[in-house]
Amino acid sequence: MPDTISVNGKSQTLPEDPRTSLLDFLRHDLGLTGTKKGCDHGQCGACTVIANGVRINSCLTLAVMHDGEAITTIEGIGSPDNPSDLQKAFVKNDGFQCGYCTPGQICSATAMMDEIANNWPSDASETLDGEMTASGEEIRERMSGNLCRCGAYANIVAAIREVSGDSA
Repeated sequence: MPDTISVNGKSQTLPEDPRTSLLDFLRHDLGLTGTKKGCDHGQCGACTVIANGVRINSCLTLAVMHDGEAITTIEGIGSPDNPSDLQKAFVKNDGFQCGYCTPGQICSATAMMDEIANNWPSDASETLDGEMTASGEEIRERMSGNLCRCGAYANIVAAIREVSGDSA
């Protein structure tokens, strides 16, 4: 029986070559080009996807390592006809300029908001237990693995805060 992976809710057969990165599998084999190849070294976050609810750099992992898992890419978060609330907020708050990093930023922010909702602490959290909030400091710390060469960071934080409901 072939190994499979769920990508945006659809079962896909994993590549035969076990050396294929998850990023290359998504882009080349499945044609999901929203996930970008930036540095190919896990330093920029342009390739961020969500694996079983956790954000990962898809350039640093092999597709076969995710046998049986559920992967969500930017295409699975929303579409031009039906964007997610976070995608709408990125547009409204001008959370992008060139847009190259935007899919990774949105995937990361989507998973990050789940982390906060589940009270997972970060290095910026005031406590290790208790209710977490999406403060500007908290968002900047949690999003620090996603770089934007255009410098739209303030607008990205504003978009995330708008959707999270934390406007303070």
